[in-house]
Amino acid sequence: MVTQKAAAGPLLPPIEPEVEVWASGVTYQRSREARVSESKSGDVYDYVYAADRPELFFKAMGFRVRGSGEQVRIRRDSRWTVPEPEVVLVLNALGEAVGYTAGNDMSARDIEGENPLYLPQAKVYEGACAIGSALCLGIPENLEIRMSITRKGKVVFIGETSTKAMRRSFAELSSWLFRELAFPRGVFLMTGTGIVPPDEFTLASGDHIRIQVGEVSLENEVE
Repeated sequence: MVTQKAAAGPLLPPIEPEVEVWASGVTYQRSREARVSESKSGDVYDYVYAADRPELFFKAMGFRVRGSGEQVRIRRDSRWTVPEPEVVLVLNALGEAVGYTAGNDMSARDIEGENPLYLPQAKVYEGACAIGSALCLGIPENLEIRMSITRKGKVVFIGETSTKAMRRSFAELSSWLFRELAFPRGVFLMTGTGIVPPDEFTLASGDHIRIQVGEVSLENEVE
């Protein structure tokens, strides 16, 4: 395990400023159900879940990524935002997975649900991407993923899943990402979430999010 630390305070994310973070969508049945529930065009999520081609999208440049102990944000024009705990693959320039870390793909569910074409606005904004400050070398066959959200000292949500529940393999997602793109310095790939809070839940300022992926933890407070 490799860890980076700031001189004091929060831990730095283990990513260089110019390295990209990409993300995958609808790779778990739970995510499929949530997208269909929130969307006015739910059939597109049913289709992409079963399609050969996965949903892949740009998430952040390294300089925008928040580390453990730093704050994540809710878009000011969103009324329904949730964290999405994910396994993040660390891919080298050849597209090979050399390790993993924990990630939080913050998502404005109301914005994406209004129109799938609003996905970049729902997913890509300041404070929308956090990555654990440790890298684990190698990829276990199965990874346990857990998330808890605490509000004013009280746990308001707990969820867990594992990569056994994924519709697609890590190798499949990596292969599609590298099909028409080159990443000379490597790339980080979020692999989708299988933990989604109920529809009546939304994050609030001051909430504390704790994500555990295998051996890596990631903790962030909501700004």
